[in-house]
Amino acid sequence: MTTSHTTTLTLPSTHQAIPPEAVPEKTIELLNLNKRFGNKQAVFNLSFNVERGSIFGFLGPNGSGKSTTIKMMCGLLQPSAGEIKLLGRNIKTDIHLIRQHIGYMSQQFGLYPDLTVMQNLRFYAGLYGVRGKLFDERLAEVMALTNIEPYLKFRAGHLSGGWKQRLALGCAIIHKPYVIFLDEPTAGIDPVARRDLWDLLFDLSSQGVTLFVTTHYMDEAERCHKVGYIYEGQLIAFGTSDELRKLDSVNPDNSRRLMLLCDPLMKAYRDLNHVAHILDVTIFGNELHLLLDNSWDETQLASWLTERGFEIHQLKPIEPSLEDVFVALTQAAQRRQLTGEPRGEGASIPHD
Repeated sequence: MTTSHTTTLTLPSTHQAIPPEAVPEKTIELLNLNKRFGNKQAVFNLSFNVERGSIFGFLGPNGSGKSTTIKMMCGLLQPSAGEIKLLGRNIKTDIHLIRQHIGYMSQQFGLYPDLTVMQNLRFYAGLYGVRGKLFDERLAEVMALTNIEPYLKFRAGHLSGGWKQRLALGCAIIHKPYVIFLDEPTAGIDPVARRDLWDLLFDLSSQGVTLFVTTHYMDEAERCHKVGYIYEGQLIAFGTSDELRKLDSVNPDNSRRLMLLCDPLMKAYRDLNHVAHILDVTIFGNELHLLLDNSWDETQLASWLTERGFEIHQLKPIEPSLEDVFVALTQAAQRRQLTGEPRGEGASIPHD
């Protein structure tokens, strides 16, 4: 699939209840947001901001509260406590106004499989009052952005995964929203379609659209301007990728990270997990990432491996990857749970 990025999405100002110049720099603001389902605290004291035109990555294990948070921001669930402001407006008092200017792309393919691509686009446009000549204008712009024109007469259920996601994105932006929420938008599609979809997101971001994206893919998290990591409903890290890599819990005192490329890889993985000087071992493709305490150095590690018949191809210091970061954060949170440490007030990283 090829992607064109020559069209800027436009919408006559007469349709917009909030004009573009009134969109604040802090497009999304959460303050002490909580959600409880019975005895289950699904979201706990979330507080952070997302800037206009940025791509924000919201990460965390399954069941950590990501989808619940998005549903509250879209007005689909009522918070138990706390405050949500979108586009400078409070969601409790201005939800109908806010909904005119947000788009939502759900975790599951949420379109009508028995309707054609055109019928789906027309239906979702109609929900926002985009009809007649205005619909024709918006349709032309969405087609130019997504390249979906050859499939307009296809039933949505017959599209491939990548084209279904393009259609879902087209329906989410048919009314020219200022903010788009995307709940795992690339789950289940192939790598090429995934990259194409991200090209579209970059295009929208460059036009000033704010994107709030949940994902489990670390390479996608790297593409976000800022990332928040939620665990058991609590925000435990927030910032840029570089800021997260420098967290104390990711870089314990008197330790360093190494990359090891050796044969046989899996035997090295098993054996190193039982070495006292190795604090953590993780497989990355054909490499091992090691967290080594400072009682050992690279020479001692290399000698230990060589004496046991391992062939070392490469051994060098590395910075933690984002996957290293999230594994370390999750392990630290689990240790706090085991010791009975009470929940804090959220992430220690500044939210502005």
